[in-house]
Amino acid sequence: MDRLSKRNLCLVGLTLFSMFFGAGNLIFPPFLGAMAGTNTWTAMVGFAVTAIGFPILGVIAVAKAGGLTSLAGRVHPAFAAVFTLLIYLSIGPCLAIPRTASTSFEMAVIPFLDGRIPAGTAQLLYSCLFFTIAFLVALKPDKLTDRLGKVLTPCLLTLIAILFIGCILKPASGYGGTSEAYQNHPFVKGFLEGYLTMDTIAALNFGIIISLNIRALGMKSESAIIKETIRAGVIAGGILLLVYAALAHIGAVTGGAFGYSENGAQTLNQMVRFLFGKAGLIMLAAIFFIACLNTCIGLISCCSRYFCTILPQIGYRAWAFVFAAVSLIIANAGLNRILEISVPVLNAIYPAAIVLILLSFLFRDGKRWQPVYVCSTALTGVTSIAMSLYQIGITPLGRVLNRLPLHSLNLEWISPAVAGIVIGMVVCARRGRAERG
Repeated sequence: MDRLSKRNLCLVGLTLFSMFFGAGNLIFPPFLGAMAGTNTWTAMVGFAVTAIGFPILGVIAVAKAGGLTSLAGRVHPAFAAVFTLLIYLSIGPCLAIPRTASTSFEMAVIPFLDGRIPAGTAQLLYSCLFFTIAFLVALKPDKLTDRLGKVLTPCLLTLIAILFIGCILKPASGYGGTSEAYQNHPFVKGFLEGYLTMDTIAALNFGIIISLNIRALGMKSESAIIKETIRAGVIAGGILLLVYAALAHIGAVTGGAFGYSENGAQTLNQMVRFLFGKAGLIMLAAIFFIACLNTCIGLISCCSRYFCTILPQIGYRAWAFVFAAVSLIIANAGLNRILEISVPVLNAIYPAAIVLILLSFLFRDGKRWQPVYVCSTALTGVTSIAMSLYQIGITPLGRVLNRLPLHSLNLEWISPAVAGIVIGMVVCARRGRAERG
């Protein structure tokens, strides 16, 4: 068999979508809509680039390269080891996995607390239940298509569709005003907000689990598995686009009716209360619980499989338990605290991930163009890390960084990336002349 049936391909695409669509994917589009107001769709184009375009390109790049380690190895084996480890820690127990529990707790539990149980105690109990379920499902990563694609994801999409249709049939208001952050450069602001979904760096790892599920459906050929992974990525991207557009519209209408809120979770809370009353809170709780659980399961599976390659003697099940346990502890820091930590970390990692993905398409022969990979990735990484440190008051390089082009848009890493490509191409050209001469 060299191709999946349409039904199986759709199921794999839904599975990949469900792995992408978690906490950040739920809270950032409606918050963007509420804050951008009449500039929502311009901001959404920028958001789609980093929250849909680059993630799908990441799935394709890794599939063609034969894995993240192989792709990052085009820079240097040491870089591949460090970069891959940072990626997995970011999408794993340090940020993304705890965020799934924190976000779903805020939406699925807090609205129903009546004061008899302290919020901290309730969050601990909820986290234990949440990560226990995620851990048990993640124990069989090759069965995710059956458990996520066939059951949980269709339920999730149905609930989101009901919320969107309700917003259309019973509009609370027109689009609200534009906040200061989205007035001058809404596209760029949306582009940067797309970082926070963490999907580009997650995409560099999800291919492992998707290929497992494709093999479980009977595919044997590696080239065929790569092609089907790419096709599944396109399907997942299309679904993400539709869902993001619906959530952004909901957020923009909510902002017009109720004003700005602290985060996207509160934005959605305001709308469901208006549309469905207390019943809406139950529906929203189900949306957040399913979406966050799906992503949590996928992330635990990816991280556990990767760390098995580093320390195979520990075993997949043990790693899955470790990540679930550590994430449980970190999750109790609360959603807003996790989001505060996420921003500088993602600003440091994301640019290098974007550059690496783009280089894989522009310079496919990694051996021939290795200087391009080295120079561009190095300059991008140094700039983004220094800027992230400066933003939290650690590095004294602020004056230098402030002079880089596009600094006012928080895209100062672009010019070093381009300079690195040019320098690398010059090195390659000189090396070629030397070999011929």
